[in-house]
Amino acid sequence: METTVSLVQMLDARERRVQHQQELLARYHKPLICFTMNICGPIKDSPLIRRGFARGRQLLRQQFLRAKLTPLYQDAVREVTGCEAFYVLDADPLTIKKFTTDIEDATPLGRLFDMDVIRPDGLKVDREELNLEGRRCLICGGPAKVCSSRRIHTVAELQEKTTEILTEARDAQDIADAARPGRPRPALRSDHHPQSPALWTGATAEATGTWMCSLSWTAPRRSTPYFEACARTGRETAEQPAPETFAALRPLGCEAEGEMLDATGGVNTHKGAVFSVGIVCAALGRLDRSLWADAARVLAEVSAMTAGLTEKDFAGVTAENAATVGQKLYIRYGITGVRGQVEAGLPAVLNVGLPVLEAGLAKGYDFDRVGGGALLAILANSTDTNIIARSSRERQLALTEELKALLAQTSYPDKDALAALDDRFIAENLSPGGSADLLALTWLLHFVTTEGNINE
Repeated sequence: METTVSLVQMLDARERRVQHQQELLARYHKPLICFTMNICGPIKDSPLIRRGFARGRQLLRQQFLRAKLTPLYQDAVREVTGCEAFYVLDADPLTIKKFTTDIEDATPLGRLFDMDVIRPDGLKVDREELNLEGRRCLICGGPAKVCSSRRIHTVAELQEKTTEILTEARDAQDIADAARPGRPRPALRSDHHPQSPALWTGATAEATGTWMCSLSWTAPRRSTPYFEACARTGRETAEQPAPETFAALRPLGCEAEGEMLDATGGVNTHKGAVFSVGIVCAALGRLDRSLWADAARVLAEVSAMTAGLTEKDFAGVTAENAATVGQKLYIRYGITGVRGQVEAGLPAVLNVGLPVLEAGLAKGYDFDRVGGGALLAILANSTDTNIIARSSRERQLALTEELKALLAQTSYPDKDALAALDDRFIAENLSPGGSADLLALTWLLHFVTTEGNINE
């Protein structure tokens, strides 16, 4: 239950907070961060506010890791007057202030964060010391101090805007969480490099979460993960035509690809996933949360966002100038690859992956078996360009027929059958990376469209 707090309670809370700060400074003689939320109105604590506060703490921890800082002291309290967190750090106060302001300025949610940095002498570090502008108003974007002192905006307006920011941040984070590690993943063989040929290890691990570990990079100059940035971009452009969202995504995707290559030493491990998962996250961001349960509606948004993509990307490509594998396959066979899939609304996911996944879960099969069945179904009913690149079009077509025959006997092969297939794929130097990406999207949509899989 949400509790209304009085001015006296707020003043008492402020006094206790200052006293705690003084005690920490006296004990450690080091700078500290005092993190609270800027929440207008008499209600300072709610599930939505706590979600935003938890996100702020998470972003601080990420910054600590990047800066190789371990807090000498940290604690957090939750009161009806709001959440508070304290961190004592052995670092230059200006350095600390720089990364806290980066967090505050990176996203709309950051505008609700109040991350004071206090020197050992008890004085706050001001933004002006870093030649930074003051905080901006939530509503009009003007100087916050001016709007506050003149009371330009009503409390009701500020409350409405605060709720909007918190809600949108929650939704973006939930979308990103569905695409991150921590979701069910099979018990995989671990004796292969991520780029080695394999069915079970190279594809299923990629699809069900392992691959996503390397997609936790942050976009340049941002403090939030790539998938969250995609979802937020979808939300920010939701009122614009769908192709405008895709246009806004492409720079983010290029940056993420660059960071992937840096992280992998130049090995293209997840370019397709960066592209396709990013688009689905943005499509979810464009839609009201109530529509997430309708996978067909979500994927229709994907189709709308990418309308005309194939024609545009392959315009002017000829047999003479085709440079990439995708271009060569398009010219020779008319295969459109992942571009064609997203432009068509990911039919391999909607009509193949999801039905097989949901049917297997309904039967009570474990995630290993269900994921394996869905992967094979996708591979048997779509054109995996990675298979062709590693062998030939003829081998890919023959493989789909083999898998269809196998699935006619059992839709969900057991662990031994999957291991045998894995051995065959390794022997033939095959890796169904395209199908793995589609399985990843299948799991993502399962988690966002199935009641109870997304945190409320």
